[in-house]
Amino acid sequence: MTEKLYYADSFLTEFTARALSCEKSKNGWEVQLDRTAFYPEGGGQPSDHGTLGGAAVSDVRERDGVIYHTCDRALEVGSQAAGTIDFQRRFDFMQQHSGEHIVSGILCGRFHCDNVGFHIGHELVTIDFNAVLTAEDVQEVELLANRYIWEDHPIRVSWPSQAELDALHYRSKKALSGAVRIVTWPEADCCACCGTHVRSSGQVGCVKLISCQKFREGVRIEMAAGGRALAYINAIAQQNSQVSQLLSAKPTATAAAVERVQKELYTLRGRVAALEESDFARKAQLYAGAGDVLLVEGAMSAESIRKLCTAVQESAGGRCAVFAGGDGMYQYAVSQPDGDLRALAKEINAALNGRGGGKPGFIQGSVQAGAADIQRVLK
Repeated sequence: MTEKLYYADSFLTEFTARALSCEKSKNGWEVQLDRTAFYPEGGGQPSDHGTLGGAAVSDVRERDGVIYHTCDRALEVGSQAAGTIDFQRRFDFMQQHSGEHIVSGILCGRFHCDNVGFHIGHELVTIDFNAVLTAEDVQEVELLANRYIWEDHPIRVSWPSQAELDALHYRSKKALSGAVRIVTWPEADCCACCGTHVRSSGQVGCVKLISCQKFREGVRIEMAAGGRALAYINAIAQQNSQVSQLLSAKPTATAAAVERVQKELYTLRGRVAALEESDFARKAQLYAGAGDVLLVEGAMSAESIRKLCTAVQESAGGRCAVFAGGDGMYQYAVSQPDGDLRALAKEINAALNGRGGGKPGFIQGSVQAGAADIQRVLK
């Protein structure tokens, strides 16, 4: 068994320990110590990083009570090694984990549900609950959690006896026995937990519940706490500031400005569509009864290519191919309702470095070729 120093002091950043074993692994060297302040991955919390005897520690795992440190070089067995924890990474995880406990405790107590999943990711924390929640429910929990954080409640960590554990009401995803570590945030949460935490709720800073989406039989909430919450809010504020400048609107009025632009865009799209249909009808009349037709046009949308191709084909009566684009990149559509164009699609793609296909009477795709090559292949 490895002595776990991080349980005695989650703020411990430097320690010394004796190397008990060192074995080569696919990711470096696995080092076992008699004691460690490195937290191993588990319970939804990633492992600590840092240095050990001058070697970089990139991963920490626990197997049967023994903690193994993945290092980038070997350590001499029996030697004393100095370890240093990457505390910026550790403190971030402590803020996220403590914030999750507070949110989960308040939410589960408020809505009588369970936390059925938890993971600290690179950017956000995800928490799964077996309850259906509304946006208003999530806002209420966020407010209650932040009020609790600002009240700066101290954490309590205990190892109750089996009798005490049996009488204790605590959150856990499964039945537990033996030595169980209980982390308590008074009046907010009581939970079996193996992770590292801040000393008081005020050190979490704040929590931001970013999204709530349906997940299986309940919901998945995305959360950021502490430094991550501040970074997220700053990123959103910076984006909103740029939008407000582009729309010449106050930062508090960007939603209304975007709605105005959307309405204007919708009106303009309608006018463009009407002009386009008029132009396509005019072109179609030019090819009335012409039979097979090839058109090489400027860039337009795939939907517009399809509409022009259909209009000209119906007027010309034969096969119509429309290529639209420029600078060696074209999208195409070919229409011949009474034919089978699938072999032609293969020929076009092979000859013009393209890709595409479709139904017997209609094919579409794209090619990497110039107008002259298109004319040569489709003549």
